[in-house]
Amino acid sequence: MEAESGSSSPGRKRRLLRLYYSAAPEPQQEEQPDPCDINGAQFDPELYLNKLRKECSLNELMDQESCMVRQIRSLDSDMQTLVYENYNKFISATDTIRKMKNDFKKMEDEMDCLSTNMAAITEFSARISGTLQDQHAQITKLSGVHTLLRKLQFLFELPARLNKCLELQAYAQAVSSHCRARCVLQQYSHMPSFRGIQDDCHAIMERLAQQLRQKFRDGGTSAKELSECVELLLQLDEPAEELCDKFLSHAQTRLEADLQGLEAELRDSAPIDVSAQKLSSAANPMSPSESSTSSHFLSPAAQTDILEFIDRGCNEFVSNLCLVIASYQELFINRPQEGELASKNIPQMANSKLLVFVDTLAARYFSLVERRIQEEKGVGDNSLLVRALDRFHRRLQAVSKLLPGSAVPSQGTEIVIQAARERIKQYLSALQSFYLDSLTDVRQALAAPRLSVGGTSSAGGGALAGSGPPGKEAPPSLPDLLTSLSNSILNQIKSVLASVHLFTAKDITFSNKPYFKGEFCSQGVREGLVVSFIKFICQSSRQFCESAGDRGGSTPPVLLLLLSRLCLDFETSTISYILTLTDEQFLVQHHSPVTAVTALCAEAREAAQKLLNHYVKVQGLIISQMLRKSVETRDWVNTIEPRNVRAVMKRVVEDTTSIDVQVGLLYEEGVRKAHSSDSSKRTFSVYSSSRQQIRYAPSYTPSAPMDTNLLSNIHKLFSERIDIFSPVEFNKVSVLTGIIKISLKTFLECVRLRTFGRYGLQQIQVDCHYLQMYLWRFVSDENLVHFLLDEIVGSAAHRCLDPSPMEQSVIEVICERG
Repeated sequence: MEAESGSSSPGRKRRLLRLYYSAAPEPQQEEQPDPCDINGAQFDPELYLNKLRKECSLNELMDQESCMVRQIRSLDSDMQTLVYENYNKFISATDTIRKMKNDFKKMEDEMDCLSTNMAAITEFSARISGTLQDQHAQITKLSGVHTLLRKLQFLFELPARLNKCLELQAYAQAVSSHCRARCVLQQYSHMPSFRGIQDDCHAIMERLAQQLRQKFRDGGTSAKELSECVELLLQLDEPAEELCDKFLSHAQTRLEADLQGLEAELRDSAPIDVSAQKLSSAANPMSPSESSTSSHFLSPAAQTDILEFIDRGCNEFVSNLCLVIASYQELFINRPQEGELASKNIPQMANSKLLVFVDTLAARYFSLVERRIQEEKGVGDNSLLVRALDRFHRRLQAVSKLLPGSAVPSQGTEIVIQAARERIKQYLSALQSFYLDSLTDVRQALAAPRLSVGGTSSAGGGALAGSGPPGKEAPPSLPDLLTSLSNSILNQIKSVLASVHLFTAKDITFSNKPYFKGEFCSQGVREGLVVSFIKFICQSSRQFCESAGDRGGSTPPVLLLLLSRLCLDFETSTISYILTLTDEQFLVQHHSPVTAVTALCAEAREAAQKLLNHYVKVQGLIISQMLRKSVETRDWVNTIEPRNVRAVMKRVVEDTTSIDVQVGLLYEEGVRKAHSSDSSKRTFSVYSSSRQQIRYAPSYTPSAPMDTNLLSNIHKLFSERIDIFSPVEFNKVSVLTGIIKISLKTFLECVRLRTFGRYGLQQIQVDCHYLQMYLWRFVSDENLVHFLLDEIVGSAAHRCLDPSPMEQSVIEVICERG
């Protein structure tokens, strides 16, 4: 029963449906058919019932009956579902079958009719063949005679036909007719009749060829008529090389007219003279940014702009050149070569002539374009030049497609690259001029405090913190000047980079070409513009250190200080920022060697160091000059007893204080050694040498000079060596220390060249004590000042005729009173 109940599974339903639709049964292994298999093809009901009666009980028989009833009902339901679902298909299939019956019946009638017609045609053809069988050879002979007579008629009528075509200007028909008869006339030219026809035709065709040549030379001939003329002349055995020369000569006349128009436009336009602008800008001092805008970044406006010039050249010369190339190629190169023309190798000859022709005219056109590009001196608006070069490059690509072997596209590309390089050089020159003008403005601003502050300014630049007379505008401070100069340089570089960036815009055809972008961005913008300008700043700044004269020439010392700080700022941040900005904007890929950021920073630091060293030297020499004159112009032997500090010492302290304020505006304080509590009143080290002289005064006579010299030398052996001109560090203390070392060393050397009396020695004591009271606070190590002043007093005592020092209390009273 379980097996029978399992027969109602979905698999059994699918098998029943396949049986219903007469589907092929699933392939099975060949077995003996079971007559008791209710689903088999050999099912025997009697055997099946007998088997059930024998094997099953009454209950099982009743269950089996119930199962069969359910299966029958299920099959009926499935069949009804199939009928409902496929009802429309059954109806459509019925209609299709009915229609097919009607169509086949009609087709059968047509086939019967066709068969009857074919039989009639076959019978009629057989009757005709039988009738004409005896006259077939005669008809063929008459047909040949008729064809020959028609040809002879064509030959005899040919001169008249050609004259008629010549009158109607039907040149193509005349040439075609002559070509058809030319071989026959040539073959039978020994016969007088054919000879006369040939001579007449030859004379007529000669006149026709002359008319075609005249039409070919006619300036108003259209391209289609020109093509027809060339084709007909080639068919008339006109030399192809001569036709090529005539065609190119005719085209050259037109193209040279276009070039002459461009050349006339160049002659009419005059380049901008920016010298007047520079003079006018010099007459009106402005800030660096305003000055740059007026004098160096003006675009030309007095001539036809370059975009119009390039447009005219492209629309006239380049377009006409492309038309000439296309027409020439269609006439002589790309046309199919048949018969005798194929053996003359015309395309190769014509192509070589075309290349020479195009290269010659393009060279003249390129020279005009280069002249016009060179007139673009203004660097204000770069968009016109870039658009003009882009249009120029685009139109030349058409020539490269029409004439692949020509050097015109590569030469035009080289012009574009060269124009970009020249533009970079112009921007570099403009940046350099802007920087020099900015320095001039800075120098004028630095000179303003001298004019406004009156007598409070010093030769070293004056106290910039001083205030001018009431009612006058206060001069800019050093930090403001430094910030203004640095910002103006940086903004100008950004402005130039923005202008140059137009060369690499996405809509510019040549910007993404490998032969342009990599070289332009790396070697052009980065190296040729940015790096070169940074090197120029460092180099021009170093040149201020090469000024002749003890006072540093005409360069104000404060300018040296300002430039040293500017170069130091460049080394710390500005250079890396500018190069990073350049690399990001132009996507610079360092395929070729480029200058490293560290190398530029090292160069800027070297320039800053050299400028600061030179500033210390110049300021030290200025103070030294005052000290030297004060020592050399005084009679130290016959001087009076000192009652006050000399004015020059007060001036030295004032100038040193002014320099301290000046340097403090731009540089940090720096590191000092710990000061002693009595630095301002320290006297021992200053007078130790003199006290040694006093202690050994009985022996300080001309008869025993070696003892005092020996003591002095022994004292120097145990003293630390002082390097007067050592490089200074980038802080205020180091700068002031260097200046004071130079000043005091000069004072010492001047003292060593003089002879002193008693009061002269005492005056040196007073002056040195006054300097010691104020100078120690400016240096990194107060012992340095003490040691040098000690050497000065000791040297004066050593050269004194009557070494009698002044009491310390009196010295202090004089210095405090002074």
